[in-house]
Amino acid sequence: MTIPQTLHQRHRAVLPDWLALYYDRPIELTHGEGRHVWDADGNRYLDFFGGILTTMTAHALPEVTKAVADQAGRIIHSSTLYLNRPMVELAERVAALSGIPDARVFFTTSGTEANDTALLLATTLRGSNQILAMRNSYHGRSFSTVSITGNRGWSPTSLSPLQTLYVHGGVRGRGPFAQLTDERFIEACVADLEDVLGQARGGVAALIAEPIQGVGGFTSPPDGLYAAFRRVLDRHGILWISDEVQTGWGRTGEHFWGWQAHGQNGPPDVLTFAKGIGNGMSIGGVVARAEVMNCLDANSISTFGGSPVTMAAGVANLNYLLEHDLQGNARRVGGLLLQRLQAIAAGTPCVREVRGRGLMAGIELTRPGTDQAWPEAAAAVLEAARADGLLLGKGGGHNTSVLRIAPPLSLTVAEAEEGAEIIERALRTV
Repeated sequence: MTIPQTLHQRHRAVLPDWLALYYDRPIELTHGEGRHVWDADGNRYLDFFGGILTTMTAHALPEVTKAVADQAGRIIHSSTLYLNRPMVELAERVAALSGIPDARVFFTTSGTEANDTALLLATTLRGSNQILAMRNSYHGRSFSTVSITGNRGWSPTSLSPLQTLYVHGGVRGRGPFAQLTDERFIEACVADLEDVLGQARGGVAALIAEPIQGVGGFTSPPDGLYAAFRRVLDRHGILWISDEVQTGWGRTGEHFWGWQAHGQNGPPDVLTFAKGIGNGMSIGGVVARAEVMNCLDANSISTFGGSPVTMAAGVANLNYLLEHDLQGNARRVGGLLLQRLQAIAAGTPCVREVRGRGLMAGIELTRPGTDQAWPEAAAAVLEAARADGLLLGKGGGHNTSVLRIAPPLSLTVAEAEEGAEIIERALRTV
């Protein structure tokens, strides 16, 4: 008699070994509502990770599910070879919100593909395969995007179609400039950028940077760093690509886009986005000045980017986000949550730092009394929180020792307090 296999066993039998799963006993999520999800065993969890910052507004948001169902009942797919009303409508909204003048929008199916497209545009326009990227960064899993990822845990090959030059500045609290004031930190990073450019041969195409590094553990520079970089980039004709896959749509609370904390010298030349705009549907995209977007002289389409169904979801989700001021909610509730987490950290020896903005918080764990990353502790806290009914994420450039907190932007004060209490109990188990 054949013994039935568990879903985990079936997963391991047919999917790649490198496809990561959370938890010693991985869970199957079957449904969700609001800020909560349920697993196949009927356990209920408060979701503080939102499918890697993708369920941006709420699980099973009626406005989005209705838009998807209505559009699917008319036509599911057509490709970009035909006029597509939902795609035009969402592009108009995104272009207007982007802050980029004379903006053009191209839709993809993921953040990886969006960044890949941005690299294609920049290298074509500039006639160079040299790219500036930030240390500790993450930009996707394609061949080109892993080659500009400055986080060894997510860059499986040193082979690359690009020549990547890494710059200081994405991590404020570690590295050779950590002890400087914010002003001196920016000055030192600008000097480093100038030094790197002095070593580059020919014209560099672009700098790509996350305003807040996602996979890197929600690290960020002082406000104004990329504005200072921009002055240098403009002198050399180098494009600035802002990777807003995780920071976009008001998650930081203070701004709608992460670049706006660095916008003193204007918006980026190129902005990439994905994740939250679809609230779980597969949407990515690129916004760029017309001069940049239109530089390609070959035909191109997207088979699945701009799908009528995903675009309808994006329009409905964006409407809900703006009408309910979820950016403001991220600022208010996120501010309270960060204060609560910082108070917890003050009495927890293994917490090196609590950082973040809005509903985008990171808790970095190190061995008590040292600056040494403690990934085992992060894994243990993740397990303890799950057992107590809370889902968290992990990240960090130093051996994955940062707990990543990014719930749907509709999180309530009561849910924030509940999650903080569970995190506090989980940290006590270390």
